[in-house]
Amino acid sequence: MRKPKVVAFNGSPRRDGNTSILIRHIFDELEHEGIETELVRVGGQLIRGCTDCRRCYENRDRRCVFDDDIVNDCIGKMIDADGIILGSPVYFLDVTAEMKALIDRAGVVSRANGGLFRRKAGTAAAAVRRSGANHTVDTLLHFMLYSGMIVPGIPAIGIGRDIGDVLKDEEGIARAKEVGKNMAWLLKMMARASQTEEIV
Repeated sequence: MRKPKVVAFNGSPRRDGNTSILIRHIFDELEHEGIETELVRVGGQLIRGCTDCRRCYENRDRRCVFDDDIVNDCIGKMIDADGIILGSPVYFLDVTAEMKALIDRAGVVSRANGGLFRRKAGTAAAAVRRSGANHTVDTLLHFMLYSGMIVPGIPAIGIGRDIGDVLKDEEGIARAKEVGKNMAWLLKMMARASQTEEIV
């Protein structure tokens, strides 16, 4: 049986910042259960927003018509993965601009092609200094739920401003580990269900 794979998209422009630390702790639990992981850095990239041109509905080729940034590569990785993690620091009480552009364009391409992310496992991680964590997580989870993904419980939220501060948030780190365990359990259940369907 093929090993499940989870791909995480980090919306932080800080390569090894607090969002990355939260994702790493989720990954640790997934990898402990034999699940393959991959981290894609979205923050700090030049990513255009969706223009609502509707060309993806005309082409239906699982791609955005704009091919001058990383979004189509990200969409391809989402399609191939069994689970998706979206992570972002809080910027003005919401996700970063790069993350918003990614989920807008990926979401429209998914819907234009019949729901590319339906029944994939999904979860979120947010690093926050003080305010906006709930709104940031809502943005990420709304993308997943609207896409028909399955979310195993509450996401990871860690408190910290400077790089590494989130490690001082013991509850946040524990939550990230719990998120990883929940996602691993869900992926295993989904794999068993899929195998049973193939046998039947």
